[in-house]
Amino acid sequence: MHASEGVRAVAVARSVAASLGLTADEAAVLHDSNKLTLRLLPADTLARVAPADDQVAEFEVGLARRLTEAGCPVGALDPRVEPRGYERDGFVVTLWRYYAPAAGEVTPAAFAAALARLHAGMRALDVPAPRYTERVERALRFLADHARTPGLAPADRALLQETLRSTAEWIAARGAPEQLLHGEPHPGNVLATAQGPLFIDWETCCRGPAEFDLAHAPEEVGAHYPGVDVELLRRCRLLVLAVITVWRWDREDLFPDGRRMGEEWLARIRAAAGRE
Repeated sequence: MHASEGVRAVAVARSVAASLGLTADEAAVLHDSNKLTLRLLPADTLARVAPADDQVAEFEVGLARRLTEAGCPVGALDPRVEPRGYERDGFVVTLWRYYAPAAGEVTPAAFAAALARLHAGMRALDVPAPRYTERVERALRFLADHARTPGLAPADRALLQETLRSTAEWIAARGAPEQLLHGEPHPGNVLATAQGPLFIDWETCCRGPAEFDLAHAPEEVGAHYPGVDVELLRRCRLLVLAVITVWRWDREDLFPDGRRMGEEWLARIRAAAGRE
């Protein structure tokens, strides 16, 4: 969030928590992107704050409840308050249980086992969600809008368009089973806790092959995931790389050091296409 918006978001989170009987004298920022994630003390609750007109709080809360009830490895909502989004002053606040970080990082084997358990639980849910291809279509729209991605050289724009189209076509032709997915289970959305790895952040849920989720995880995780289609995973990684590269060239991108990362990722895509 922009600085002025972030200050307001913190104030709203503290106000909402206090109105629910959770004392929030202090607010520590844990993550700041399109949403603000805060640890509120001394109540020790986790608040996620998003602009009211750019959020899916009810979807996230409802899905998290169902996954928790199914025994999936997910971060739970704060049991001390009603599980819903609290709208105030242009923001929506959701409150979650805070988990103290466990010592050490999540190992690839533990990551893969937790993701497989999550996928098993998600397969049993009938939840409307967009297909992963909507991200590809959105990225292609950004590339077609030169004013939205003004820094891209013509050759790089064409390379990204070709990579997105051809890779998505290959994945579709593979015909792999599709299911409800987390959408972005990268390490930033996995908590290392005493209970084991727990997944958080459900706004990116989509439908697609399990390998699309695996493409967001560290490469070592794929070797431990049961029944993985190695070639499909490789193609999904390329597709995901192309999509996130487009976002780094968006004129409105606020990702820290995003342009440098965009350059690095473009170089990887050129290498994959034999255009170094």
